[in-house]
Amino acid sequence: MQTDGLDPTREGELRVGLICNEDHAVFSRVADRLAAAGVRVSVFEPGRPLDDDTLGDLSLLMNKKVDPASLSALVRAERRGLPTWNGSQTMLLGVRLLGYRLLEEVGLRVPPVFFEPPPGDYVAKPFVDWHFRGDPVLNGEGDLYQEYVAAAHVDEKYYAVDVGPEITVRVLETTSKLHSDEKEPLGLVDPDPDIASRVRRLLRLTGSQAIGVDVVEGERASWAVDVNPAMSFRHTGMEDELAASVLAVLDAADGSAERLRHRELESAEDD
Repeated sequence: MQTDGLDPTREGELRVGLICNEDHAVFSRVADRLAAAGVRVSVFEPGRPLDDDTLGDLSLLMNKKVDPASLSALVRAERRGLPTWNGSQTMLLGVRLLGYRLLEEVGLRVPPVFFEPPPGDYVAKPFVDWHFRGDPVLNGEGDLYQEYVAAAHVDEKYYAVDVGPEITVRVLETTSKLHSDEKEPLGLVDPDPDIASRVRRLLRLTGSQAIGVDVVEGERASWAVDVNPAMSFRHTGMEDELAASVLAVLDAADGSAERLRHRELESAEDD
């Protein structure tokens, strides 16, 4: 991964800051693809505060970690007018009650949620899906208690990426971490067209560039049990789509800046 420091003397160069572990299996390859397209990438350690000078040297800030420092950096970047990839609005999907409400808004079924353990089996979860909080636990302790959906111990993870002209959706089946210590990939499967359409609607509704939705198959219906604003994309083969998504945001931001310059020139001529 290209992680060299930013050089403010190199005018006109596109510079992306990526909040992510430097050795991430997928996003390190995304960074390499961006570098091959002429974009310089600097990787920032998750949890590290980003000052105004650092943000001022960037063309775009992208995020791959749900934590308070990342949220703060995204908010400050957006206040400066700096484009973001999966910005603060996307990060708020990690607030579970909000994420569940938006899943329902696009027509996905969400299991009931309680503030006390309900009768029967349930899944205990934190209020916010910070990366440093524990994983959901079957019949354990948590901030929220979601009714457990009896399923085949398999999760269907829907990954959606906005590549500009379209939104690409892939589905990876994995073993459920509720029933094993580690999540194991089982392979890619064809998306359910109706669920994929609703996941695309969720991405557009939130102005996101990439999201994930965890789906389980119950006896009579499919249920969306979580939405992830900073998924890993491991085993999906979507590195090209992710790089294309970042380049699309950069292109759109460059076009907006150009239109703003034209309006400023026209206003000056009118004066």
